[in-house]
Amino acid sequence: MNPWNTKKLTRVGMVVVAGALAVGMSACSGSTTASSNNSSAPAAPATSAAAAAPVGENFGSGCASVPKTGAGSFQGMSGASVANAASANPVLSTLVAAVKQAGLVDTLNSLPAATVFAPPNAAFAKIPADQLKKVLADKATLTKILTYHVVAGKKLTPEQVIGTQTTVEKGTLTVAGSGEDLTVNGNAKIVCGNVQTANATVYIVDTVLMPPA
Repeated sequence: MNPWNTKKLTRVGMVVVAGALAVGMSACSGSTTASSNNSSAPAAPATSAAAAAPVGENFGSGCASVPKTGAGSFQGMSGASVANAASANPVLSTLVAAVKQAGLVDTLNSLPAATVFAPPNAAFAKIPADQLKKVLADKATLTKILTYHVVAGKKLTPEQVIGTQTTVEKGTLTVAGSGEDLTVNGNAKIVCGNVQTANATVYIVDTVLMPPA
């Protein structure tokens, strides 16, 4: 090969490589600038239920009635199994009494993971006193009602809880809505959601849920 041609090809190759490097550096510089600009841009508003209430964050007007400190607070309940956690919360004292009456304390505490729909005292107060007394005295009926409030095997996030869930009672319940506006079976509202205990995620509902006949 002609030496002049070899030198010429070499010079052309160096020019091409240099040009490629220049383009690459320019692209990297543009990417860095874009990244920098993006980092200063305001974040887009959250639209999903999970974004509205990430795991570990509570939502709902009913959360205001939960104690701020102590074993019955959100922090206190997070380290205890679900029945023990509920027993420390005065908002759930009627539910705890019913769970004890049905002999379900150990059952709930031993679940590896669960989602519990927990009626507070105000929900039980909606039931006429004579009817409530009758149910509390009937262990089989009480057990059926209480286990209908429990979904075993998973701690459902606010996003995952939406839909039809199969309960320990073997029936199904349906959670509908979005964000912080969630209902169960169409008439029970979740007033304090995403409450964490050691083995369960709890959704406090304003109505006692009744299993299908």
